[in-house]
Amino acid sequence: MTDKKGRPTEHRPRPVLAAVDGSANSYQAAAWAAAEAALHHLPLHILTSGALQTGFGPGMSLGEADLEWLRVDAERVVGEAERVARAAVPDEDLTITTEVAFELAAPLLIERSPTAEILVVGSRGLGAFQRGLLGSVSRAVAQHAHCPVAVIHGIAAIDPVSAALPVLVGVDGTANSVPAVELAFDEASRRKVELVALHAFSDSSALDLPAFGWEMGRQSAEADLAETLAGYAERYPDVPVRRIVVADRPVRSLVDEAASAQLVVVGSHGRGGFSGMLLGSTSTALLHSVEIPTIVVRSRR
Repeated sequence: MTDKKGRPTEHRPRPVLAAVDGSANSYQAAAWAAAEAALHHLPLHILTSGALQTGFGPGMSLGEADLEWLRVDAERVVGEAERVARAAVPDEDLTITTEVAFELAAPLLIERSPTAEILVVGSRGLGAFQRGLLGSVSRAVAQHAHCPVAVIHGIAAIDPVSAALPVLVGVDGTANSVPAVELAFDEASRRKVELVALHAFSDSSALDLPAFGWEMGRQSAEADLAETLAGYAERYPDVPVRRIVVADRPVRSLVDEAASAQLVVVGSHGRGGFSGMLLGSTSTALLHSVEIPTIVVRSRR
């Protein structure tokens, strides 16, 4: 059942919130969001903004005919996104609601994020012109949203081949990565796949470390990784875990390992970050670099 005006309310479970703008990338985001909602048995809410994304509201300079055209086009966008979502999970009893708003997209999504289970956006929208460019909306919500943010790149990775690949999580040995580890275990469990936990313990190449430095660093990193993962094996006995410890830059290691994964999960900031940091260097670089869906996780604020 689809409610065309189904804005989520407080008494309903938190939905998976998908933002669309009519770009092919945003429709990939809608497909991934539908599969995610089905995995978690949650409703899917598809939202688009009919406002001109220029810093000025459409009522500032547009007439009634122009506003009506924007509204009709926005309804077309959410209608197509719903069709794509239904095609992605045709056999699921999935509740989908759609909404057209007339507010600037980034602040609107940030405002809605506390009531969403996860916010799903495309990596680049209609305004992006360069391959790999992170769109302004996806960058803003990854920095400021109050819930996990999934950024979908060129592919949704929900085909049968991709769906059998592992979930990859970046672990840095600090409390900042704990929410990411917890979410990654849950995702791997629901998807019935292996979890790859990668800990890169150096910000330089292993070639720059002397032999004794590598061995000491490896032992310490393995202990940190074991401590971070402790307890999850009992909570998620169905999830096989592969641990990888490398003396390399976290971004390069995660990008390399992401080539054989279906999903990357990272904390919003890493060992060099602090509690007020918006987005760490590793998570920022990953959003620009990987081609598979990436979830940036921070504790709800």
